[in-house]
Amino acid sequence: MGAGIAHAFVLAGSRVTVIERDDDAADAAAGRIRESLARSVDSGATAHAFPDLDSALDTGVNAELFGDCDLVVEAVPEDRRLKSEALLRAESAMPAASVLASNTSSISIDDLATSLARPNLFLGLHFFNPVPASTLVEVVVGSATDAPCVAGARDWVAAIGKTAVIVRDSPGFASSRLGVLLGLEAIRMLEEGVATAADIDAAMELGYRHPAGPLRTTDIVGLDVRLGIAQELHEKLGDRFAPPELLRSLVAKGHLGRKTGRGFYEWSQS
Repeated sequence: MGAGIAHAFVLAGSRVTVIERDDDAADAAAGRIRESLARSVDSGATAHAFPDLDSALDTGVNAELFGDCDLVVEAVPEDRRLKSEALLRAESAMPAASVLASNTSSISIDDLATSLARPNLFLGLHFFNPVPASTLVEVVVGSATDAPCVAGARDWVAAIGKTAVIVRDSPGFASSRLGVLLGLEAIRMLEEGVATAADIDAAMELGYRHPAGPLRTTDIVGLDVRLGIAQELHEKLGDRFAPPELLRSLVAKGHLGRKTGRGFYEWSQS
């Protein structure tokens, strides 16, 4: 997700700094981003401000590189402790007037804001995977988030060619709450033998014009990610979000969807 977010901002003409956990991860991120940018340029896209895309992208491991950033987006895995640590590290290094955002899909913005020095300049920017192709960004407003911060986030989203939806901080926000509920029910239907995965997905793709059915979408998002969100929502919103045993079992076996080659479908690793 971090690489995809960086891709979107570079392509829109921003200078982007990506911080990773170590040098190997930073080098790998730089390679992924440059490769995806090259594909976009080959397809006809142009980076408005940077004829040489390499000059628009910096990668490293030191958060001090955030020292001149107007916006910092945290995109570590969906774990409250990891996110809190990353947010504190970023906030301590970035300018006092800059905006800090989390790419969380389900963790409360208010919960994450409790340890921050400037919660008024913090909000959620929930991007969707794959970021370059997706047109939606969910802007999640915490109880302490300033109105100018929200307006600035809306402008940033528009500048990268995407549409912002503004939602109040609440469990699962809007997209995860609705999307996960549909996905969990599809998994239960598969578990109960109501229909095959392909037929369940076809019902939503053909009947409701979803671009991908709920089971294929879960494979793309990652079964582990969906399980983590479901567990969070189950705790906050009750049993309708209880993860089905089939989902728990597949995650325990390491069948996480497209990224591992197997989930509800078989995926080529080539």
